[in-house]
Amino acid sequence: MGRPKNFGREEVLEKAMPVFWKHGFADTSLQELERATGVNKSGLYTEFRDKEDLFLACLRHYLESQGKRGLLTKEPLGWKNVETLLKNEPLDKGAQQGCFSVNSMREFATLPDEAYAVVTENRAQLQRLLAMNIAAEKPTMPPSAIAEMVLSFFSGLCIERNLKSSKTSSTRKIEAFMTAVRSL
Repeated sequence: MGRPKNFGREEVLEKAMPVFWKHGFADTSLQELERATGVNKSGLYTEFRDKEDLFLACLRHYLESQGKRGLLTKEPLGWKNVETLLKNEPLDKGAQQGCFSVNSMREFATLPDEAYAVVTENRAQLQRLLAMNIAAEKPTMPPSAIAEMVLSFFSGLCIERNLKSSKTSSTRKIEAFMTAVRSL
């Protein structure tokens, strides 16, 4: 009989996620994950099949912990929800900037195929919710087209948030962008 594990899955995910977030999937070593989580290799591999499985679990955990979907279902639907989404920073994850999911998109070539599926499914859901909010405002352009633009702008903001100087300018950019999309 093996030793009982002395760690919780969610605790490991919370500690491993910032390592992946900072270094990316490819540049994160097992030793860094062991140090960050306090769990040795055999313990990690008892809970997760491999580094890919741990990364996927972190990505799913991150997406589930974000309140973005809730922001886009708040009544009344409309531009206010869209603007709140853009202004809302990802949940505080310490020194990590931007969005873990968007940052992960830069590594699709090295990520497991399942990561691509998880990210694209999440983005499709966000786009549908954005389109519902935009449709409530009765724009002259198709809401789905505007939702695509909003999602692209959101992704750019997330990547830009990795820059130290972006904090002050993002509010101004969001307000200018919202003025533009409201006119469509």
